[in-house]
Amino acid sequence: MTRPALACLLILACAPASAQPPTKEDDAAVREVVPRYVEAREARDAKAVEVLLTPDADQLVSDGTWRRGRESLIQGMLESSRKNPAKRTIDVESVRLLGPDVALADGRYTQAGAGADVRAMWTAIVLARTPEGWKIAGIRNMLPAPAAK
Repeated sequence: MTRPALACLLILACAPASAQPPTKEDDAAVREVVPRYVEAREARDAKAVEVLLTPDADQLVSDGTWRRGRESLIQGMLESSRKNPAKRTIDVESVRLLGPDVALADGRYTQAGAGADVRAMWTAIVLARTPEGWKIAGIRNMLPAPAAK
């Protein structure tokens, strides 16, 4: 293989693939996982959360804690819900396919506590298509930062 051909192949291999809009079926299936996840969290149902996660799922939470592996996520989620019993909601705003079997769901994540205490955040949820359907492979929760001056 010539050097220019090799260089072109390396560039193409390293170039990011552009995200594609999902089919209606994939969009609906991905969006359906998110409320199931929220409901399982709200119910503090470890088994219901477990079936929604890939074994190697990870989660980066708003305080910087990085949970790795399904068991670590479940333990962390249950402990977080125990410490902060706020009502959680996620409103998915967009779904994109990053590849044929990988989707990204972006949404507003709200935790409403007793009284007027509300945490308004963003979440990005990466889902993988598995033989059992779409499962959560990664979660990134972010608190909006103040505007730069």
